[in-house]
Amino acid sequence: MRRKLAAGNWKMNGTSAALSELQALVVAHATAGVDILICPPVSLLYRAAEIASGSVVAVGGQDCHAATTGAHTGDTSAEMLKDAGGTSVILGHSERRADHFETDATVCAKSKAAIAAGLIAIVCLGESLEQREAGETLDVIGGQLAGSVPDAVSGGGLVIAYEPIWAIGTGKVPTLEQIGEVHGFLRAQLVARFGDEIGAAIRLLYGGSVKPGNATEIFAVADVDGALVGGASLKEADFSPIIAALEDS
Repeated sequence: MRRKLAAGNWKMNGTSAALSELQALVVAHATAGVDILICPPVSLLYRAAEIASGSVVAVGGQDCHAATTGAHTGDTSAEMLKDAGGTSVILGHSERRADHFETDATVCAKSKAAIAAGLIAIVCLGESLEQREAGETLDVIGGQLAGSVPDAVSGGGLVIAYEPIWAIGTGKVPTLEQIGEVHGFLRAQLVARFGDEIGAAIRLLYGGSVKPGNATEIFAVADVDGALVGGASLKEADFSPIIAALEDS
């Protein structure tokens, strides 16, 4: 059985005051039947790790550099995230791919670095609205999966997040059939590439306008092992119902 995961991506949101929401999340989930992860801005990571220490809530980063050290002003290595208390790192998010021109090869190199540092690599994949309407979704997703995920992975060290670009922060959500089609395709591709044991153990998250009102039906879709949540993870009152829906699924 794959343990389900509710992951929150705070993106470029949050100063010290936002840590009260993490504290509230820790208190609200003294026990949990699923894994809970919050990825705050790197400026808050160390303090977030201290708040979450000893709880069921883990913290992680939103990006890392492929190199261990070096002259990379403004970047953060996977080892630094680990040292600050991170357990995971989000890689290849469509906003990184668009804003920083990250290619599949870039994401793959970062994924290798994250896994080597002992972090869980959460690799994001997703198609644009134009690609969806052109019927290219599975070709795009398959290409991103092949190019962004390194060959040496374990079932527990890799998470794949399907986030259709056109659904992120827009309120638009694919139909349940569309979500199921992509997640089923991803599972088949992972099993074909890594074998039954590893391919079946890798968790698949859905992301893109996940809210308390639609979480239950999304989590009922086959091969949806949780969610990568953006704006709804910033407040404990919004994120907790999503976690509860995942626990009940």
